Amino acid sequence: MIASNYNGWQIAASISAVATVASLAVWLVMRRRPTAEEIERSRRQFLVQSGRLVDGTLLDVYEIAGEDGGARTYLLFSYRIAGVDYECSQEITALRSIVDPAAAPAGFPCSVRYQPGNPHNSIVVAEGWTGLRAKLPQWPAFDDPNPVDRSHLKRGAQ
Repeated sequence: MIASNYNGWQIAASISAVATVASLAVWLVMRRRPTAEEIERSRRQFLVQSGRLVDGTLLDVYEIAGEDGGARTYLLFSYRIAGVDYECSQEITALRSIVDPAAAPAGFPCSVRYQPGNPHNSIVVAEGWTGLRAKLPQWPAFDDPNPVDRSHLKRGAQ
């Protein structure tokens, strides 16, 4: 038999290391994991805070029957970044209080927020921001003076 001669600090260090590993294992098993809705909400919040904006087009608004029997609403949109076309969809079922799916006109331009390193990670609607437009932009119309009279274009004309 071999006689071991351990010091008190070696025994205390071993016990504290075992306790630390055990507490870490218990925390990993017992911790509360975020739900899918919380993960999606944090993704939208991240893109609102740090995403870049690009012009896109709203292609379609459609509904799909969900597993729970309810309908899930999606926005289908496209955008172009550096010559590459992207088509993405976003589920807006949880955002019905912010956007009315019936009022989102397909074919209209929209603003898209995307993550610069991962352009597929993109949104059109979030809690504090929306890229949907209610109508097409109207350019201001200026009254043209008499189109036949070009005297106002001459140098020194007032």
